[in-house]
Amino acid sequence: MAANYDVLIVGGGIAGLSLASALAGQCSVALVEAEQTLAYHTSSRSARQLIPSYGPAVVQELTVRTLELMAARDAELPVPVLEPRSFMLVGDEATVKAEASGHMHPITHAEALELCPALNPGSFTAAGLDTGSFACNAPVLLEDHRQRAEANGADIITGAKVHSAQRLGSGWQVGAGLEGFQSAVVVNAAGAWADELAVLSGVEKLGLQPFRRTAAIVDVERPLPPGSPMVCAADDSYYFRREGEQVLISPSETVPSGPEDARPRPGDVEALVTRLNSITSLGIRSVARAWTGLRTEAADGVPVVGFDAEAPGFYWLAGQGGYGFQTSSAIAELAAAEILGSLSGTSPVSRTATALAAARWSIRR
Repeated sequence: MAANYDVLIVGGGIAGLSLASALAGQCSVALVEAEQTLAYHTSSRSARQLIPSYGPAVVQELTVRTLELMAARDAELPVPVLEPRSFMLVGDEATVKAEASGHMHPITHAEALELCPALNPGSFTAAGLDTGSFACNAPVLLEDHRQRAEANGADIITGAKVHSAQRLGSGWQVGAGLEGFQSAVVVNAAGAWADELAVLSGVEKLGLQPFRRTAAIVDVERPLPPGSPMVCAADDSYYFRREGEQVLISPSETVPSGPEDARPRPGDVEALVTRLNSITSLGIRSVARAWTGLRTEAADGVPVVGFDAEAPGFYWLAGQGGYGFQTSSAIAELAAAEILGSLSGTSPVSRTATALAAARWSIRR
C-alpha cells in the first residue's frame, strides 16, 4: 500500500533538503534520494562560497535573501554556517568591468596584491572585490536541514530511485525503490536528472543542461594566509581559495555532460596546476584529491522554480547551476509558500516572491 503525503520531494541535495526543512511541520513531507547518501552529487562537490556579485540579477537577489536567512539561523547553531570571506575578481580592465556587479567595487592593482600576495603582478591589470561574500560550511548546513526536517516529521528515504510516476485523480502516484507514494505535489529537485524525471512522469522536459565543473585540493609550498579572499579570473578560466594549509583550485570549465556521477578527466587538473604555478607563487607540489560536479542550467541561466502549467501538482525545483547553495534558502522560502498555498487553496506571498515579482518565473518561458 502506498504511503500518503502532501508533498513528495525527489532529490536529496541542497535544493530538496532546504525545501524539506522549510515545509516540514506545516504539511506531511517525504523526500526520496536515489543514492544511499544525501547530497552525494553536486551538493557535496561545491566550492562553498556564497557570492552576492555572482550570477544574473535574479540570482543575486536570491543570494542576498539566502544570506539573511542563514545569518538568522546561525544565531541558533553551535557551529555557524557562514564565515566572512571576500571574493576577488582579477583580469584585464575590460573583462573585470564587464563581469563586476553592484555588489562588487573596483580596487587598485596594489590593493589586490596586498589582499593576495601570491598573485604575480604581471598576471592581471585590474581587480574587483566583493566584501559581502561568505564561506559556507556546507556539511553543517546540509545536516541542519536534515535534522530540522526529520524533527518536524518529514520522512527521508535514501537508496530509493524513482522508477514510476503518474498523475492519478487529484494527485500523484510514485514508485521509488521498494516504496510506493501518493502525494498531492511532486517536487522535481533531481538536479542533473530533472529532465529525466519529468519524462518519466509524463511531463514535457525543459531542456536543462548539466555542465562539468572540476576542482581539486592541492598541497602548496606557500599556503595562503587566513583571511585571504577567494580569487577568480574574470574570464572564468580558474579560481582558487584557501583550504587550511592547502588550496582549493578549479579550472572553472563549463563542458556539457549527460547526467552522471562525474569524474575528473585526465589532464584537466594538471594543466591548471601548471598555469597557477606560472601566475602565482603558491608553489603547488601535489594534488591531494580531485572531483567533478555537474551544474545544471536552463537556457537563460535562471533557476527553474514553480508549478508546471501543463502538469498539475508537478513542481520544478531545478536548474540552479552553480548557484545552488547561495540561493537555496531563498528559493526554499519561495517554493514553500507556493506549495503550501496550493495545498490550502490560498496564495500567501513570501518576502522573496515580492522581491522577485519582476522576474520571469513561469516555467515555459
